[in-house]
Amino acid sequence: MKNRPKHSSLAPLLMGAVALVALGACQQMSNLGTAVSKDPAAAAQGVPTLASADTDMASALLALQALGPKPIETLSAPEARKQPTLGDAVKKVLQDDGQSTAPEAVASVRNVSIPGPGGSQPARIYVPGAARSPLPVIVYYHGGGWVIADLDTYDASARALANQSGAIVVSAEYRKGPEAKFPAAHEDALTAYRWAQANASQFGGDPNRIAVAGESAGGNMAIGVSRMAKEQGLRPPVHQALIYPVAGNDMNTESYQENENAKPLNKAMMGWFFDKYLRNPRDGNNPLINVVDAPDLAGLPPTTIVTAEIDPLRSEGQLLAQRLRNAGVEVASNNYEGVTHEFFGAAPVVEKAKEAQAYVASRLREAFVGGSAGSGS
Repeated sequence: MKNRPKHSSLAPLLMGAVALVALGACQQMSNLGTAVSKDPAAAAQGVPTLASADTDMASALLALQALGPKPIETLSAPEARKQPTLGDAVKKVLQDDGQSTAPEAVASVRNVSIPGPGGSQPARIYVPGAARSPLPVIVYYHGGGWVIADLDTYDASARALANQSGAIVVSAEYRKGPEAKFPAAHEDALTAYRWAQANASQFGGDPNRIAVAGESAGGNMAIGVSRMAKEQGLRPPVHQALIYPVAGNDMNTESYQENENAKPLNKAMMGWFFDKYLRNPRDGNNPLINVVDAPDLAGLPPTTIVTAEIDPLRSEGQLLAQRLRNAGVEVASNNYEGVTHEFFGAAPVVEKAKEAQAYVASRLREAFVGGSAGSGS
């Protein structure tokens, strides 16, 4: 973000901010510090993640705190869906800095409906202002623990992927728990992939160059689509980009322990998500959920995995990368220090998000040049 200093830790920044507020001259965090609290130290206590977050990420977290989100795990699903998101916090940081909050421009955006097993689901098609059609296609699945969030919540990620990869992005909605339990969202994810294959030529896409991508629960569904496509004899994706994916049901991993109280995702929230989406605890062992222990990872498409340091899901994402490599799948993975779950779509204010987007897009572009799926060595 322009004119925002970079530091590897927020500790010095917070110490300075407290002193500056006391003097009434908080230059670095002016509007943000005032909006968060008259006492930044007290605000920091409400965001335990701040101690290890870098400056950009910390600014977004402070802005999120200022919006007053209630703990998701204490709410009903309808209430949770109304809570402010990290995307809202990004807009607040931009507003406080006097910058535009307009979404990243793409050549065109249109809404469509995809008929599915539980009725039609919305989808949104983003076309980049790039080369002539047919363009490659990314079927993208948003996060939210299979319970919250929607196409609007993850609009920034879809736009960035379209522009940076030069591909048409089909951002697909899906049924959510607790109204629709497992495997409803996974069924809708596969339906959207089938629809993209069947209709790509009608919206300027190449049905032979389709990748899948997703964040968090969406990353879980993206690899689930690849596995189901293999099982059902469908043309597989040419690539799968899994961004801090839910990849297991073990909530006692190293990263769960380190980030038990992190923001914007913590251990209690993940338990709440599992409870709302899964029919019973046994569903957590299903290979579509517990991917790291799935017996059939061989033969999946080349894969890119992004993880974040301050994220309960970091360990399982890194374990998934290793399990895929052991199964002979070509995998590239990168862990981003100083950032949290959900950072990927925060590129307007978080430098590491820009780096991660560029990393994923470069991998997708390489896959689209190949134009065919397969496993690596």
